[in-house]
Amino acid sequence: MQDSSAAIGGRFILPARPPESGRADAGGRADAGGRAGPAGDSRDSAEPARHLEPPPAGAHRSWQRVVLKLSGEAFAGAEPVGIDPDVVIHVAEEIAAAVREGIQVAAVVGGGNMFRGEVLSRRGIDRARADYMGMLGTVINCLALQDVLEKLGIDTRVQTAITMGQVAEPYIPRRAIRHLEKGRVVIFGAGLGAPFFSTDTCAAQRALEIRAGAVVKGTQVDGVYDADPRKNPDAVRFERLEYGELLTRGLKVIDATAVSLCRDNELPIVVFSLMGKGNIVRAIRGEKIGTLVCPSGP
Repeated sequence: MQDSSAAIGGRFILPARPPESGRADAGGRADAGGRAGPAGDSRDSAEPARHLEPPPAGAHRSWQRVVLKLSGEAFAGAEPVGIDPDVVIHVAEEIAAAVREGIQVAAVVGGGNMFRGEVLSRRGIDRARADYMGMLGTVINCLALQDVLEKLGIDTRVQTAITMGQVAEPYIPRRAIRHLEKGRVVIFGAGLGAPFFSTDTCAAQRALEIRAGAVVKGTQVDGVYDADPRKNPDAVRFERLEYGELLTRGLKVIDATAVSLCRDNELPIVVFSLMGKGNIVRAIRGEKIGTLVCPSGP
């Protein structure tokens, strides 16, 4: 009997794979700080949680639970606006690979491929209203990513900071943690639900609330540079940066409010190239990839 399939954008077909059976629950799985989690429901099937391979010498530590920050601009691919199905499929396959290794993945998706509040406000639209328009754009991206992930057999939930019950759950931190413990991907939409805050700041806030080990940010460049590498071929990439140095240099790859929030709570950030094959898993495993933003010291 052939697998059913579904078309995306009329151009791509993904096989509908059945969800993996026996996905590990919270029992025996360590949380972001390495502590054992609570026992799972007796109804859930349970198998020993798979452990990540140790990171190579000289790399940073690996994490069991992360928040993956995805830029909205990346979802557009080569187009100025809209959603490129190739990009969504790539990102979904990368997330699926991480989940199948036992990693708990939550994602925050930007909306820059739909609306950018700051840009719209410069054209005369009220800034707060423009930001709300951008939040709604993030939910469109969330639903596209959820659809492809579920076609790959990965249980996925979308939670939004703005209530829209027909398409998503409301954002509830404890429920999000429980989904992650059950092996589901959680996608956070609509930012923080308040204007004047970026989705970078949302990623940092959500990571702290769900006790993630790090924020891993996939971008269109392969790390943090001292200048824009797309404009300056002599730009130098940093392998490691302290939060304060990133802020002092005024590097724009991450929102300053998000960096300050991570610094105050010693939450590491990894900035890496989103479109490289296997990069999401590599960043989470602790391999030397992109730029690690973290406290000073060893």
